[in-house]
Amino acid sequence: MHSNILRLAQTLSFTAATAALLTLSAPAMAKDTVELGFVGPLTGGVSSVGVGGRNSADLAIALRNADPDAKYTYELEALDDECKPNVGVQVATKLAANRKVIGTIAHYCSAVAMGTVDIYHKFGLPAIVWGAVLPDITYGNDYPEISRVNGTMINQNETAAKFMVDHGYKTFAIIHDTTDYGKGHNEYFSKFLQEDGGEIVGTFGVTSDQQDFTAELTQIKQLNPDVVYFAGLTPLGVRVRQQMDKLGIDAAFEGVSGIKSDAYFDGLGPELAEGTFTFLEGAPAEKLPGGAYFLSEYEKAGYDSAPEAYGPFAFAAMDLLIDAVEAVGPDRKKVTEYLTKVSDHDSITGPITFDDHGQNTVALITAYVAQDGKWVLWDDSEYAMGARTLPGQ
Repeated sequence: MHSNILRLAQTLSFTAATAALLTLSAPAMAKDTVELGFVGPLTGGVSSVGVGGRNSADLAIALRNADPDAKYTYELEALDDECKPNVGVQVATKLAANRKVIGTIAHYCSAVAMGTVDIYHKFGLPAIVWGAVLPDITYGNDYPEISRVNGTMINQNETAAKFMVDHGYKTFAIIHDTTDYGKGHNEYFSKFLQEDGGEIVGTFGVTSDQQDFTAELTQIKQLNPDVVYFAGLTPLGVRVRQQMDKLGIDAAFEGVSGIKSDAYFDGLGPELAEGTFTFLEGAPAEKLPGGAYFLSEYEKAGYDSAPEAYGPFAFAAMDLLIDAVEAVGPDRKKVTEYLTKVSDHDSITGPITFDDHGQNTVALITAYVAQDGKWVLWDDSEYAMGARTLPGQ
């Protein structure tokens, strides 16, 4: 039965795949049904990451529903926050007010997560963050309902600053969006860069929907930095990089994890994207402890888009949430209490241990570089091997 279910899932969308598993598995029909949520950007400029996250969460549910030893049948309620704080508040309220939903995994966009943590706390809905990296999401409150499986921008920027200085880059111009996400990255990168001996020649805040950067980039060209560091999401990063090229700015382009998606190449093309640096917590999916299993099952399920950078974290978050329900039953308070005590919990991304603010420590930060139209692990790149000249040098 299990192999038949997976073969059928190869040809179905995420909702149909889950439905097929429920339909074909007779034992699961006799079990109580538990609703679990997913919230992320399913439309808009970073929708590829959100869809990858949703698919990964759906996969965790589908695999558990195919397990005859599971105590419950699980259903996914997936909602689109559009990466907009106001929309996020609306959908988080809708989800949290539905008492049938026992828990959720939530948010790729930090600005959205910052606006919704109060809601999850108010309604007592356990929420595991699967992608947003602003430290204050967990450390800015004492809400037991909020936890996070991925790391924060603190370690990400500490590694990024040291990496760039160690590779000979000395002067940096910073462009950041003026959301909490962009400002947070600017704060931590600036701190660590200066500690490592790098020099910031200019810092420029821009709105997340800004289209024209002529004024900022003209000043940056005159400052002649080695690197333009960008703190924001893919759509804005694409526009900045395009306009750098038009103005003839010959500097390396370094972006935060918010640009690590296939959409970056779709927006720029391989040639203009070439040589862009970015940094992401954890290891590439194929090198994670359970990465080969995750990627194999994802392919078998037949999803029509990639899991993207944070898909493994979404899978790990949903799998952990299901483990909590399996252990203590479909009760929000009991699930919340279970999650506050998570220590050395096995997952495809590695052991998960939450500190007293629900934050998992992801010590490993991985450097990537854009090479030939794809993100390549720095250590495996031709740049690291000396076969290509470092960008901006």
